[in-house]
Amino acid sequence: MFIRSNTIRRFSVILALSLSTLIAAACGTLVGAGVGAAGGAAVGAATGHDPGKSALIGAGIGAAGGAIYDITR
Repeated sequence: MFIRSNTIRRFSVILALSLSTLIAAACGTLVGAGVGAAGGAAVGAATGHDPGKSALIGAGIGAAGGAIYDITR
C-alpha cells in the first residue's frame, strides 16, 4: 500500500510541474483563446447567432493568433 501511494504522489508532483511549465510556455495561446472566446461570444450574441458556436470559433482563432505571437516573440 505504501509503495502505491508513494508512486501516485510522485506521479502527481510530476504532472503538476509539467502542467505548470506548459501553462507558462503557452501563455499567449491561453490568453488569445480566452480573448477570442469572449469576443466571439459577444459578436455572436450581438448579431443574433449562437454565442456558444461563436465562442468556439473565436477561441480557435484566438489560440492560433496567440501561438503565432508566442512563436514570433
